[in-house]
Amino acid sequence: MDFNYDDEQQALREAVRGLIGKAYSDYEERRRAVAADPGFSEQVWGQLAEMGLLGLPFEEQYGGMGASAIEVGIVAEELGRVVAPEPFLTTVVLAGGAIAAAGTEVQKTELLGGISAGESIVAFAHAEPGSRWEPTASVVTATDGGDTWTLSGTKEPVIQGARADVLIVSAALPEGGTGLFVVDPSAQGVSREGYRTHDGGRAARVVLDGAAATPLGAAEDRTGVIARVLDGARIAAANEAIGLMEVAINTTSSYLTSRKQFGVPLNTFQALTFRAADLYVQLELSRSVAVWASMVLAESSTDEFVAQAAARASLRISRAGRQVGQEAIQLHGGIGMTAEYSIGAYTSRLTALDHLFGDGNHHLGLLACRVGDYAELEPVP
Repeated sequence: MDFNYDDEQQALREAVRGLIGKAYSDYEERRRAVAADPGFSEQVWGQLAEMGLLGLPFEEQYGGMGASAIEVGIVAEELGRVVAPEPFLTTVVLAGGAIAAAGTEVQKTELLGGISAGESIVAFAHAEPGSRWEPTASVVTATDGGDTWTLSGTKEPVIQGARADVLIVSAALPEGGTGLFVVDPSAQGVSREGYRTHDGGRAARVVLDGAAATPLGAAEDRTGVIARVLDGARIAAANEAIGLMEVAINTTSSYLTSRKQFGVPLNTFQALTFRAADLYVQLELSRSVAVWASMVLAESSTDEFVAQAAARASLRISRAGRQVGQEAIQLHGGIGMTAEYSIGAYTSRLTALDHLFGDGNHHLGLLACRVGDYAELEPVP
């Protein structure tokens, strides 16, 4: 299996790195971007749109480029390298993925076109209080009024829910199953309470009280669509984590080389060098699994195969991200705990990704449930 990127993919990586690296050339630029609402740079978001990155996975007739999960992973990784706060993962991959999979032609033209052009932020309101990363909804319910649908219930957390121009909301259907609906966040019956998350981003508590809604596509069970979209987002998040971990390790390695203790650089202490080497091993193992999962998704494999690939990648990234983040802070010592130093932001973002679509224990449980599906093998003599 060839894990090397082709020339076009390498060019995409260099272009994204050039743009995002210039926008966040130092950590202070990122700190300023997340300090004020909406928690990211509208200017950088527009630049991403001008480069065509916000429409990357969408078909050309909707303003996109028709790229695969491989290219999406490349962009996510580069955004991770600078801890870019722009909502590429949640707006483009998650909300955009749901629209592309379930929307009508009119909805895809309007909504995906707005995302691709950088004109609108679309939030995917699926998580509910007390839920654990399931592709179904129960707290928010949909009511069919004949000519109109209304939604009632609470969604939280909704990433960029307070800034969003459009909400894609999952809701329990009257006859069972989970449907997807388009909701105008400024409409009557919709209230939003935004707050800052620990990684510097923004989320919101969205309360729906008889809010008017339009089905995304048909008003039918979309559980399978939601599951597939969530798996795609998990794989993109795994690639973002690769960028985060790589820079965290490089920053730590550089610190061990330059910082002196007892008159000698820290990297002369064998125990510290071994710990840094362990982090590199974790990174490369995680990179292989993340790229493999992206290839599985890009080949449009069956939903079950994609789900397993996403779970395996998420489990590997969860374990590695926790080790890399904690070790990076510890190897930095006291400075690693300060808000003025970048390493804490990388660890915080790794933690946020770990819990956004299901932590390691969640995915380990999913994989364990499937062990019985495999054929038994004779032990090696």
